[in-house]
Amino acid sequence: MTYERLDRGGRSISDLAQRTGLSKATIARHTSRSRAEWLQDMADEREAIRAFHDKEGNSWTETAKHFRLTLSTVKSRAYRARQERAREEADRAQPPLPLDELSA
Repeated sequence: MTYERLDRGGRSISDLAQRTGLSKATIARHTSRSRAEWLQDMADEREAIRAFHDKEGNSWTETAKHFRLTLSTVKSRAYRARQERAREEADRAQPPLPLDELSA
């Protein structure tokens, strides 16, 4: 079952559960992002970090300050974004397997 995400307004799950009398699980179900949304947000952030540093030519220190993350975090996220882009390029360059011919 899919629920519409409600904004907690900066309050914790425990605080809202206590205020409303609902369980923490119910509050979490209605206020938390889905895993797929979170994963996509993280991939978008990694790509933004990579572009800010690699394409725009900003230093690692400027990149860390811009995204309000530590230096090691922006470096590792940019590295992972580069790996993801390389994997996507390799997948595009590799021709598809002739599976249709094998099953005939």
